[in-house]
Amino acid sequence: MLILGIESSCDETAAAVVEDGRRVLSNVIASQVEEHKLYGGVVPEIASRRHCEAISGVVRRALEEANTPLSAIDAIAVTYAPGLIGALLVGVNFAKGLALSSGKPLVPVHHLRSHMAANYLTHPDLKPPFLCLVVSGGHTHLIQAEDYTTLHIIGHTHDDAAGEAFDKAARAMGMPYPGGVHLDKVAEDGNDKAYTLPRPSVDGAPFDFSFSGLKTSVINLLHNAEQRGDEIHIPDLAASYRKAVVDCLVKGTMKAVEATGAKTVVIAGGVSANRLLRRRLQAECDRRGLAFYRPELCYCGDNAAMVASQGYYEFLKGNLAGMDLNACANMAVDTLS
Repeated sequence: MLILGIESSCDETAAAVVEDGRRVLSNVIASQVEEHKLYGGVVPEIASRRHCEAISGVVRRALEEANTPLSAIDAIAVTYAPGLIGALLVGVNFAKGLALSSGKPLVPVHHLRSHMAANYLTHPDLKPPFLCLVVSGGHTHLIQAEDYTTLHIIGHTHDDAAGEAFDKAARAMGMPYPGGVHLDKVAEDGNDKAYTLPRPSVDGAPFDFSFSGLKTSVINLLHNAEQRGDEIHIPDLAASYRKAVVDCLVKGTMKAVEATGAKTVVIAGGVSANRLLRRRLQAECDRRGLAFYRPELCYCGDNAAMVASQGYYEFLKGNLAGMDLNACANMAVDTLS
């Protein structure tokens, strides 16, 4: 079965063709990073306009690279939630028009579900059930996957997402957008014991996270040093901060493993590319005899191959949409089953 996936939830316009949820035939991405770098972050209005300009060409190219005419596509999957509402609307409306004109089924896909599905593209042997840590710029969740479409949130952040905390701290350290990527690189050369930082927790919620206080502690440290004229060694601070964030993520994940009895741990989302997080979770899983899966780096960020992959399983489940499908800026990952 061939699924055409379309993604436009933030600042990447993407389209892909995937066979049977696992085999990528094409994966085309038009990135806006260089433009948004001028403003230090994503400007929603600019993102929406660029999606409008790029989406037709991106979809055409994805079909061409897959050597697959639209007539051979079995269904069209599109990210409809969550994300920037203007950006989502571009993809949703384009997909609706394409489905209507071609007579193909329309499959609505939740953005976090598709991030989880990125692992299916990398690991053909991976099947639910598993425990997944989804970490990105806008989301930090611990999700229990019973099967491909039956998911339960067992933990989440109460304030900043891990990726957001990385980006904001990186910006305070003088790093360019996207900050989290640069912080991860700089931290590789630093001493992660150089600065003492807190490891916040949430009382009464052992699987939940809180990164706002940790982020604020770094910003205050930088401001205080500037006022006193003290020198900050940025690689050391980046390494110490990265370790603090990863400590929180790994601790929460392992607590969830113990509580649920999970035998398989999966990570997904943009922050799943973080080098220390990948190393630490691999080590913890090896120590406990757990299977550990992580997506290829090319599938960690937003892309349409993961949308097409999850779209395949949503299609098999019968989760289809009509022409009344609308975009939604916020939606829980376990809304559909």
